[in-house]
Amino acid sequence: MSDHTYKFNISMSCSGCSGAVERVLKKLDGVKSFDVSLESQTASVVTDPSVSYETVLEKIKKTGKTVNSGDANGTPQSV
Repeated sequence: MSDHTYKFNISMSCSGCSGAVERVLKKLDGVKSFDVSLESQTASVVTDPSVSYETVLEKIKKTGKTVNSGDANGTPQSV
């Protein structure tokens, strides 16, 4: 099985917001890499095959940020 690539559009207004998202992704087991962009309001996450879209989405939502949209491996998903 290959790695998963998840992309999220997240409402972030400051570096504290993007920092919060980075912190939860850093702590999540199975995350290989991530790129959180305050400018484009996005987070791209590459994970092991064992990490589900829902798991990553739930972690990001725990920061209190609004997730506007997301996709898993190029396929739009519900948020």
